[in-house]
Amino acid sequence: MGLYKKYNGKLKYKGTIRNFLLAAVLLTIALVTLFPIYYMVISSFGAPTEAGGASYSLIPKQFTLNSYKFFFSFSAHSFRWILNSLLVASVVTISNVIFATLAGYAFAKLRFPGCKVFFFVLLVAMMVPYQVTQVPLYILVVNVLKIQDTYMALVAPTLVTCYNVFLAKQFFTSLPTSIMESAKIEGCSQPMIVWKIVVPLSKTILSVMAIMTFLGEWNTFFWPFLVCNSEAMQTVQVGLKNFSFANTTYFAPMMAGATVSALPMFILFFSLQKYFLEGVTVGAVKG
Repeated sequence: MGLYKKYNGKLKYKGTIRNFLLAAVLLTIALVTLFPIYYMVISSFGAPTEAGGASYSLIPKQFTLNSYKFFFSFSAHSFRWILNSLLVASVVTISNVIFATLAGYAFAKLRFPGCKVFFFVLLVAMMVPYQVTQVPLYILVVNVLKIQDTYMALVAPTLVTCYNVFLAKQFFTSLPTSIMESAKIEGCSQPMIVWKIVVPLSKTILSVMAIMTFLGEWNTFFWPFLVCNSEAMQTVQVGLKNFSFANTTYFAPMMAGATVSALPMFILFFSLQKYFLEGVTVGAVKG
């Protein structure tokens, strides 16, 4: 049975009903997905004393930028929180793209002693839950290396991830080996093969890797919260918790900060959405 069955004649009304139901389901999912974003943005433009109240409506009584002014004047480090997030996410993204590409190429196209063993260890490491590694990682960074509250502590654990190596390896495996062998016969070295042949053919998967890594690192809260003791080294996700106190929460300024922190993700996604949409369909069609 085809995925999209066509109805003719008297059964045409079934196609209309089917399309209506599909549209209703998709519209409902879209509304549920977009509602938190709408609530975040619309709350940030409301009065600081209005948002979070019991009588708060989905449309503010007045639109104002006071919440944004409050966010940037709340702490002397408000701007630095955003810069910290941008720096950490950018360094981790660039590092992952470079090292995961090299490691994935080695696993996919090179044969060296212990290749299968190392790849098996990598697969096992992917199965370990993220929370399990936090305690030994914290002891290593804080008690052994003593680099807490530094940029190195923020970026070191995620400079290259097992998932990105696995993603790159799986994509490079699908590339024809004959292309690399032809380049090698022509006198091309391995670094030149990677730079001149592999990377240009892998822009799609590398873009997907960059987007997913940047989004994941930008939204990380737990690890920066563990290793940052001062406000100056906090990322914007951790800095937003400073707006919550024991007896009250500056809700609207917090939403203003969340809106500002979401802008880089929106810009990155929409600027690279072409490669992202191509990347999620890689391997879906053969032939």
